[in-house]
Amino acid sequence: MKTFNKSMIAALVLGTTAMGAQASSWENESKDAWIDGKAETVLLMNTNLNNFDINTDVKNGKVMLTGKVNSDVDKELAEELVLSLDGVTDVENSLTVVKNTDMKKHDSKMMGNGTESDLTDAKITTVITTRYLFDSEVGGTDIDVDTDNGVVTLKGSVESDAEKQLAMEIAKNAEDVRKVVDELTVIAE
Repeated sequence: MKTFNKSMIAALVLGTTAMGAQASSWENESKDAWIDGKAETVLLMNTNLNNFDINTDVKNGKVMLTGKVNSDVDKELAEELVLSLDGVTDVENSLTVVKNTDMKKHDSKMMGNGTESDLTDAKITTVITTRYLFDSEVGGTDIDVDTDNGVVTLKGSVESDAEKQLAMEIAKNAEDVRKVVDELTVIAE
């Protein structure tokens, strides 16, 4: 009888441990699926990227980007957008830069005009705007983000001083931002 009890207790302990591991695995898979959905959405919302050429896979919060983009700036932009999402622990960027002949002409014209800073400014604006849209504490659609040579100007309306401060901090924390100019208006509802 003692052997039966010990065997039964051992089976219960092993079964409970296995169920706990399955629940933990299910929870991690759910989080990864949630992150994957957010990554796909943020890439789809960005008009500079062709989301249909970019694949995302997530494992334990790490996002793997595969596929193709038209430029190094697009590759960097995709990584920055995904890295800014809550829950993302790391990004493995395996995107391949594929330039067609039209794109090469376009790039050489742009580089000849010294607009590399314009591309960086566009990236900054996109990253900040995306962070606003995904932050439930900031009314992202009410804030206009303009960037010129790394100087970000925020215009529009917010509902509180706290929301204004949060919007400013999000902008200040974005990569390549040199300065943030505050032209936000607080309107109490």
